[in-house]
Amino acid sequence: MYMQWFSQHSFPFQVVVAYIPLVATVATTILSIVLARATLRYTETTDKSLALAREEFERQWSPELHVKLEKTGSRKTRIVVTNLARISVLLQMIQLRRLSLAVPSLRSMLNEPLVGGCTWTEELGPQLLGATGDDYEGQIAAAVTFYACGRLFRTDWFRFQVEIGRGEILRLDAVNIAARSVQSLDEEEDQPQQELSQDVVKRNAATA
Repeated sequence: MYMQWFSQHSFPFQVVVAYIPLVATVATTILSIVLARATLRYTETTDKSLALAREEFERQWSPELHVKLEKTGSRKTRIVVTNLARISVLLQMIQLRRLSLAVPSLRSMLNEPLVGGCTWTEELGPQLLGATGDDYEGQIAAAVTFYACGRLFRTDWFRFQVEIGRGEILRLDAVNIAARSVQSLDEEEDQPQQELSQDVVKRNAATA
């Protein structure tokens, strides 16, 4: 009886047995595709997390200074330099210039440390008048050169509207605030709109 039943159903049974490897292959392929997509999504999520972490690290530890000029008297001004980053820097030079001039009208050498999150001030006195003259109305710009992480940087030029008459400072207002991220100076030619501080070491080495 069993032999008769087996003989009657042997062909369908053999077909089923023959299709088992095919079904296993299809199932393995589908599982592999699902696992590959899951791995790809995990990799993309990891890359985004690493990019955010790196951006946050660079934002906190890249040198970033803010420069401000303040009127303290009819003939007196002071410069206020604020270190917005966590990293400490060593201030090296203050530069003032009229926007109409290609070179700075004033360079003042420094050797002042500035800890991250702190502010440094210095009285300019007659230095501003020396850069503008006794009668002037227009814009001036200020920049600070400093060392950070063993490299020399310079901030962007912070602009100010100034009015001077008969040797007295009548008006001194900030025009803009630089908001560009740190970048090496040798990249300035290719991306001139993306830096707050510029590395001047490589330029000096190239021109030496």
